[in-house]
Amino acid sequence: MTDRLEALLAAAFPGDEVSVEDRTGGGDHFQVTVASPRFEGLSLVEQHRLVYDALAGPLADGTIHELRITTRGAR
Repeated sequence: MTDRLEALLAAAFPGDEVSVEDRTGGGDHFQVTVASPRFEGLSLVEQHRLVYDALAGPLADGTIHELRITTRGAR
């Protein structure tokens, strides 16, 4: 499942740093980290909304039970 989520994030944030960690090993609790210049000047809520939008499918179908997000502008 982490590969699928990483692929969705990579498509939404091409060339940016993305990582997905299965926090519990059960395939439904994830820690997502995205570093992108797209986040510059955006509030934390706006940054997280971009990540939620990228993962809309797995969020809607219940694949993701819990999602923790860390975002930052690219360095």
